[in-house]
Amino acid sequence: MTKMKLAVISGSLREGRFGPGIARWFTGQASAHGLFDLDVIDPADTPLPAALPLSQETLMDVTGRPEEMRRLAERLERADAFVVVTPEYNHSFPAALKHLIDWHLTQWQAKPVALISYGGQGGGIRAAEHLRQVFNELHAVTIRNWLSFDQHWTRFDTDGRLIRDPEGAEAAAKVLLDQLGWWSEALRQARLAVPYQAAA
Repeated sequence: MTKMKLAVISGSLREGRFGPGIARWFTGQASAHGLFDLDVIDPADTPLPAALPLSQETLMDVTGRPEEMRRLAERLERADAFVVVTPEYNHSFPAALKHLIDWHLTQWQAKPVALISYGGQGGGIRAAEHLRQVFNELHAVTIRNWLSFDQHWTRFDTDGRLIRDPEGAEAAAKVLLDQLGWWSEALRQARLAVPYQAAA
């Protein structure tokens, strides 16, 4: 059986951002776990226009987009599951991440999403909870367990190496990946049996 495809999305464009480093740490955990083929998606690599298309029909038709935007949509479409790495800005998640999500209306449907949040004292928990509401509206399934890193600047070095309590975070990452694997396989089989649009 072919491996499932996991897209790991780094959700921040802020100067000096920690997201890509945390995403690198997690992809190392996911690679060692062995269940997924990995695709790391950074919104900085594909700038999206500020204005969304007028209609949902236009938003769903990616064939007329510029090549880079079309490739991004195709990468999201191919994914069986997602991990979203998000900081918390002003009690929520970044605008750049919302913009990436909003530009892709159907690619998340009937697929599981795992969340990794980071921030100050709260570890980005409010950002993660807000994302659950957004992905629910897009017919995605957010899994129960997530990873949260409070005071992330004390936990990771500048290369994305976890230097504080690595054993606890690695154990939590394994539980998250186990859950994500179950949901990924179950929902992939369901999509193959009955295309989700037919049941929507």
